[in-house]
Amino acid sequence: MSSPDPNADPPILIVPGLYNSGPDHWQSHWERALPGAERVDQVDWERPALGDWAISLAEAVRSRPGAILVAHSLGCALVCHLAQVTGGRGVRGALLVAPADVNREGPAGRLLIGFSPIPRPRLPFPSLVVASRDDPYVAIERAEAFARGWGSRFVDLGRAGHINVDSGHGAWPRGRLLLNELIRATASPTARA
Repeated sequence: MSSPDPNADPPILIVPGLYNSGPDHWQSHWERALPGAERVDQVDWERPALGDWAISLAEAVRSRPGAILVAHSLGCALVCHLAQVTGGRGVRGALLVAPADVNREGPAGRLLIGFSPIPRPRLPFPSLVVASRDDPYVAIERAEAFARGWGSRFVDLGRAGHINVDSGHGAWPRGRLLLNELIRATASPTARA
């Protein structure tokens, strides 16, 4: 079996968080706009179970080797759990946007308990964490600490909410530029070593 061409456009796997990403969310815009992009579907978007979600993501990665994972919120924690179990096999890189702090209090925090604690070891593939200073689901300091632990490049968007529809991020063109930077960075042989 031949390995994927590092110069070809990699497959893009969209990894939404809790409740999925609606039609106006930037992930949905990207899924429609990017050739070959595919959403990782979950059986139950409202009651996330780490085992079930990880199986769905692992199957998607297996069918799309060399994929760039584009995760939002709880999807970021899912990517980190999968990397810990699989060693990152089949993943070329990950864009991790607004990583949800799965250890927080409150009703949403209780829904995420199965994803806690969030893995903190260095990710086995290149990654970029994008966070906001006023995200209600993760403090900027926590997001930056996640990025350091994961060995990710960190981008502080300033006051950008949860980087979703509610915070005015429709198609999110700046995010597409960050994705393109990540794709270019993962094309170099040293990035994949």
